[in-house]
Amino acid sequence: MNGIIIILIAAVLLISFLIFILTGYVKASPDVAIIISGLKKTPKVLIGRAGFKLPFLEKADHLHLGQISVDIKTDTFIPTNDFINVKVDAIAKVRVDTSPEGMLKAERNFLNKEPEAIAMDLQDSLQGNMREIIGTLDLKTINTDRDSFSDQVMAKASKDMEKLGIEILSCNIQNVIDENGLINDLGMDNTSKIKKDAQIAKAEADRDVAIAKAKADKAANDARVEAETEIAQRNNELAIKQAELKLESDKKIAMADAAYEIQKQEQEKSIQTATVNAQIAKAEREAELKKKEVEVREQELTATIEKEADANRYASEQEAEADLTRTRKEAEAKRYLAQMEAEAIEAKGKAEAQAIREKGLAEAEAMEKKAEAYQKYNGAAMAEMMIKIMPQLAAEIAKPISAIDKVTIYDSGNGESGVSQVSGNMPIIMKQVFDTMSEATGVDLKEIMRANTYDAKVNKNINVTGLEKDNS
Repeated sequence: MNGIIIILIAAVLLISFLIFILTGYVKASPDVAIIISGLKKTPKVLIGRAGFKLPFLEKADHLHLGQISVDIKTDTFIPTNDFINVKVDAIAKVRVDTSPEGMLKAERNFLNKEPEAIAMDLQDSLQGNMREIIGTLDLKTINTDRDSFSDQVMAKASKDMEKLGIEILSCNIQNVIDENGLINDLGMDNTSKIKKDAQIAKAEADRDVAIAKAKADKAANDARVEAETEIAQRNNELAIKQAELKLESDKKIAMADAAYEIQKQEQEKSIQTATVNAQIAKAEREAELKKKEVEVREQELTATIEKEADANRYASEQEAEADLTRTRKEAEAKRYLAQMEAEAIEAKGKAEAQAIREKGLAEAEAMEKKAEAYQKYNGAAMAEMMIKIMPQLAAEIAKPISAIDKVTIYDSGNGESGVSQVSGNMPIIMKQVFDTMSEATGVDLKEIMRANTYDAKVNKNINVTGLEKDNS
């Protein structure tokens, strides 16, 4: 019985130990701090090592110790010390201060928070510090001395970050933008100054090079003149010595040449005799060779002339044949064109004749229709046509009178003025025309016109003659 109790106690102890090991053992990474709290007033901090916590009595929390990037870009334009609105984009690198005081502050502010949440908590404070620093600096300092600007932002923000248990590692200015593009203008101004300085430096360098080159050329020329002078002196001394030696040598040579000349003349006599004989034999051989060459040349010339004649004759034959073929082709083409033109002219003539024939038929038919219409006309219709043209006749008769520019009046003595005589001619002429038309047509126009009067229509006592009865 006692053995069973002991075994049960041992088992309970073993299980308790296992639970303690499994639930109480904790291990912290180098970039994470595990804070064990519960029994003691001051929490136990584990960084990069393992430890134990009492199950159900102590609690383990984590705190991120790694580097955190915080974007502290300004959302709006901030005025600088010289009243120029700018936007600044910067990145701050921070981490938790691992000193005992810093850990206590960080534990109270960032325990169990992820790096992104810590960055969001720090962003507002860092942006506010950067805005304050921007207001104390001018645009040129912010843009050109960014290291100083970053240091001032870090120094300003360090006090606030220290209260939160945060250490600022670095602050880098990424970009600076002004509202009116003054930075670009400053850049253009600096570019112009740099180009100007570079051009001045280049001109000064070219000047120094030219001066140094002139000095070097002068020194080289002086050295060359001095060397050439010494060389000329030594050459002169050498020439004098050579002349003296040559004079002595020429004397000995002259004596030797005299003896040699005598011997030479004797040898030349024998050589000239042999040479003349050799030249005669050579001339004979050359004459014979030239004779052979002339014969060969005559044969070659004869063969060449014959070949050229054959070639020219063949070329002439080919050219004549080509001309004949070309002439035949041209004649065929001209004959074909003439045939086509004749066919076109014939077709055109047929078309024109057909058109003329159709036009004549149409005109004949129209004349026939007109003649038929005229045959149906009676005296009254002809009278109506003549009456319609009477105003036109009167206008034509009056044209000579309207063309009179000046009238000279002479009294005839019978009581009628010259003007009345001129104006009285119009009715007489019209009556003559009227009578002439009646005689020409056989229609009594006066009777027809009288038939339209009121008396004729009422009394009906008009006798119209010369009118044919309308049978239609």
